[in-house]
Amino acid sequence: MGVHRDEAPVLEALARYHDSGEFGFAPPGHKQARGADPRARAVLGDAVFLGDVLANGGLDDRHARSRVLERAEDLMADAVHAEHTYFSTCGSSLSVKAAMLAVTCPGHRLLVGRDAHKSVIAGLILSGVEPVWVDPQWDAARHLAHPPAATAYDEAFTAHPDADGALVTSPTPYGAAADLTGIAEVCHRRGKPLIVDEAWGAHLPFHDDLPSWAMDAGADICVTSIHKMGSGLEQGSVFHLQGDLIDPVELASRADLLGTTSPNVLIYAGIDAWRRQMVQHGHELMGRALELAARTRKSIEGIDGFHVNDADDFCGPSLAADFDPLPVVIDTTALGTSGYRAADWLRAHHRIDIHLNDHRRIGAQLTHADDEETAERLVAALRDLAAHATDLRNAPPVFVPPPSDLRLEQVRLPRDAYFDRHTDVPVAEAAGRTAAEMITPYPPGIPVALPGERLTQPVLEYLTTGVRAGMFLPDAADRNLDTVRVVEEDTGD
Repeated sequence: MGVHRDEAPVLEALARYHDSGEFGFAPPGHKQARGADPRARAVLGDAVFLGDVLANGGLDDRHARSRVLERAEDLMADAVHAEHTYFSTCGSSLSVKAAMLAVTCPGHRLLVGRDAHKSVIAGLILSGVEPVWVDPQWDAARHLAHPPAATAYDEAFTAHPDADGALVTSPTPYGAAADLTGIAEVCHRRGKPLIVDEAWGAHLPFHDDLPSWAMDAGADICVTSIHKMGSGLEQGSVFHLQGDLIDPVELASRADLLGTTSPNVLIYAGIDAWRRQMVQHGHELMGRALELAARTRKSIEGIDGFHVNDADDFCGPSLAADFDPLPVVIDTTALGTSGYRAADWLRAHHRIDIHLNDHRRIGAQLTHADDEETAERLVAALRDLAAHATDLRNAPPVFVPPPSDLRLEQVRLPRDAYFDRHTDVPVAEAAGRTAAEMITPYPPGIPVALPGERLTQPVLEYLTTGVRAGMFLPDAADRNLDTVRVVEEDTGD
C-alpha cells in the first residue's frame, strides 16, 4: 500500500495547526479554549479544547487536499489487512447501521443473530429491513448465550434464500467468539456478504493467541469500537471492508447519510494514535495483557465463592468456537449473591466500576492498559467482597426461563411496531400483546424484547424480577417496568 506505518496523520496535522498559529473564524465557538468556561477548563484541561478543531477548514483545508483523514484510514486498513477502512466519531452504533444499509435495504431480509446489540435493532427499526433471526447457542447450565453456529446460518439461508446477507456478533461482551470462518463460508457459498459486529474485538488483530478477527476469517464488513478494547476515546469506531460483494463508495455513502457533519477531531486523533501504538508495540502490549490476565484469573479463582469462566466453560460442541480471556467473567453463584449486588458493592466500597453484570456474574475488562497495580486493586477488592459475602446474601432472585421461553415470536416488523400507535399497559396485562419498544438489560445491551415481538409471561417475569434484583433497562419507557409500551390496536388475538 506504500504507507508509512510510523506516521500519525491526524496527530501530526494537529501539531502543525498549533505550530503555524492558525486561527479560525469558524466553529467551534470556544476558539481554542478562549471562550470556554474557566470552570470547564479547570476540569477538562485546555488540551481538550486545543484539539477541538474543524476537520475540514481547520485540520485540513476545505477541500481536504492534504488527505489527512484519508491517509489515517489507509494506515489503519494496512495495519489490520483490510482493503478499506472508515473512521466514525459516532461509535459502532452508527457504524453497524451503515454496514447493514450497505448490504440490504428497506423491505429486504437480513440474517441476524438474535444476540445482537440494541444498535443493530435500531438499524432494523430505521431501515424497515425484515430480520431473519438466527438463534444463539444457549448454555442452559450457566444461563448464557453464545454466538450462533455456522450451521444455524446455513439453515436460515436455506429457509430464506432471498436474504441479502448475514450479521453476527463476535466476540460477545463475555468473550465468547463465533466460528467466523465457517459463517463466512456459508455466506460466500451463496454469494452473500457477512457483517461482523466486532465492537469488542479491536485488539484481536495484534496477537496470535487471541481469537481470529473478522477480516482474517473472511468477513466482508467488520465494525470495531476503538474505545472498548483499544486506546481510543469514547465514540471512536472504525469499519473495515474487503472483497467485491460490497461497493466501498456505497458503504461510505451510507455512513455519510447517518453520520455527523461535525466530526470531533479528538476522536479521530485517538483512533489514529491507537493504530500507530498497535503497529509499533501491539504484539508486546497484548502479550503482556494476556499474561497479566492469566495471573489475575488464577488469583480470583483462588478466592472462595468465585469461579472465573474460561475456555473450558464457554467453548465446545453447541457452545462458543473460541474465547478471549481479557474480559474476566466471574460467576458469583457460590458467593450467594447476584452480579448486580456485587457490582454495586464494589463501586460503593472500593470505587471500582465493573464492565458488566447480570443475575449471577460480574465482568472485569482487562486491556493492555492494565498492570500489576490495577490488577491487584481488582483482586484485593474481590477478596474484600468475598469477606463480606454474608452482607450481600438474600439478593432478590431472578427468574430465568429456559431458552425456549426466552425466544419471542416476531409478529410485526420492528419498524412497523415501533412507529405504530402505541399505549402503555400494566405489566400484568402485557402478556400476549405486541411490544412497541425495546426492553434491554444494560449492560451488555442485548434486547430481551423487541418492537414487533409478542410478549409472554415468562419473559415479563424475567424482566420484572430482574428489575427488582438490580437490572437496568435504559430504553424502556418505564424503567421500573410497572408498565410496558405495546402496539395500541393489538389485543393478542
